Amino acid sequence: MSHTHDHSAAHDHSHAPADFGRAFLIGIVLNAAFVIVEATYGYLSGSMALVADAGHNLSDVLALLLAWGASAAAKRPPSARFTYGFKSSTILAAIANAALLMVAIGAILIETIRRLADPAPVEGMTMVLVAGIGIAINTGTALLFLRGRHDDLNIRGAFLHMAADALVSVGVVVAGLAILWSGQTLIDPVTSLVIVAVIAWGTWGLARDSLAMGLLGVPRGVSESAVRGYLLGLPGVAAVHDLHIWPMSTTETALTAHLVMPGGHPGDAFLREVAEGLEHHHRIGHATVQVERDSLCEVRC
Repeated sequence: MSHTHDHSAAHDHSHAPADFGRAFLIGIVLNAAFVIVEATYGYLSGSMALVADAGHNLSDVLALLLAWGASAAAKRPPSARFTYGFKSSTILAAIANAALLMVAIGAILIETIRRLADPAPVEGMTMVLVAGIGIAINTGTALLFLRGRHDDLNIRGAFLHMAADALVSVGVVVAGLAILWSGQTLIDPVTSLVIVAVIAWGTWGLARDSLAMGLLGVPRGVSESAVRGYLLGLPGVAAVHDLHIWPMSTTETALTAHLVMPGGHPGDAFLREVAEGLEHHHRIGHATVQVERDSLCEVRC
């Protein structure tokens, strides 16, 4: 029986989260300032749609702070106690962000239902002007995270939050114009309900993916059956068992597997090729492979 933990190929590629520190800082400052402006004018104008959007933007500021902190923690080196470092903090941040959004949804929904039962006068032009500023700020912030949205759940969450906010602000502008044209104040809380639905839709995806990562599920974009097929197709491999694939962070994936090779250990070059293949074809950069001449595979596979 032989055991190896080979990272030679994986170390040729960086798996650490890209440095979005400047993007986070700009996004947090801009959105925090806008939350104050939007909440103030929403209250003064009587617009529940603006207040709802401000509440969502506040949750986004907190989400950006969490994601930024987790990204920074993930770069800290391993220690004797935390042998993986703090990479999984990015997963915890994603779960926390989903929970924050759920709290925001509940608070907005309660106030919206109250407004539906007792509509209040709304200043449509204020809605249009303030939400118009929100479109510019949220679109600009979303673009800061555009290039990293496919590779990191944290960055994807930040991008989706900002992109959704831009669309919600468009909805508030339309609602404001509709109120100016028709004078129907019910348009405002109805728009708020649409905002809640948009937030809930985005939250569901984020919560689903982050909880799956928290439970060490195989990351999205990695196929367990494809990985098993790749390992079984290697020269000399008769069986594969104890195959485990899990996320170390929102950007890094680990694997352990036992390869049954009756012909014996093929050498370090073989292990390097396995690591390289897992890295390039399956996005798994941390592979631990144990080679066995014989095993209890007939029982455990």
